[in-house]
Amino acid sequence: MRLTGSLPFGKGTPGDRARALSVLRRAVELGVNHIDTASFYFSALRSANELISAALAPYPDNLVVVTKVGPGRDPWGEWYSARPDQLRGQVEENLRQLGRDHLDVVNLRRMRQESIAEHFGALAGLRDAGLVRHLGVSDVTVSHLEEALAIAPVVCVQNRYSLDDRTHDSVLSACAERGIAFVPYFAVAGDRRQAGGAGTESPELLEVARRHGATVPQLRLAWTLHRAPNVLAIPGTGSPAHLEENVAAAAIRLSVGDIDLMN
Repeated sequence: MRLTGSLPFGKGTPGDRARALSVLRRAVELGVNHIDTASFYFSALRSANELISAALAPYPDNLVVVTKVGPGRDPWGEWYSARPDQLRGQVEENLRQLGRDHLDVVNLRRMRQESIAEHFGALAGLRDAGLVRHLGVSDVTVSHLEEALAIAPVVCVQNRYSLDDRTHDSVLSACAERGIAFVPYFAVAGDRRQAGGAGTESPELLEVARRHGATVPQLRLAWTLHRAPNVLAIPGTGSPAHLEENVAAAAIRLSVGDIDLMN
């Protein structure tokens, strides 16, 4: 999302294309093998999927590109919620933009509906047809996850989760028990969420960051990764410097005392 502009979904100024391409290539050089995207990540001049294709195709064998469907934006940027019969069109749009003949993983992003069965069933059909290899779900409860698992295997769950927002602790636990990857978004942004920038940080968090010679965003990422071995991180950035910091956060080893203080 951050590759396309200064703010999400075209609200800011379009990002610099050359810098975006360099960030993607540098990420792979640093060992990043999981990129999260969506066809609705675009600004007035930039499309995240197009940037990914331009920078990385032909894709390395070990690179997993994960996209999501459910929400959508028309060519004018207006939002809509896809019906089950519209999901194939969204999948095909991601295929076209990414230059792929299949998608590694597609997450169904829940759009406030009580049941995801009909939408997830439609995606399972696309997996059976060979357009998608693996399925995930996003913005779900444990009951939604169980509903999906009754239809087809689920490899990942992408939910909002951070040091400040642990609403989905039960989902994280359910994923860990089932060997499913838990992929938190807004892990770095804190109380600023997708707006980016600095939020309100506690003295305790600042103290732990000082001890480790790290930035607060790095500490937030490290805390998230310490939650469970099945946690994957997807911090978004269009900045080469922030990319380096984000990747370095994986090497931070928090003590029990650090975590107690941060909690």
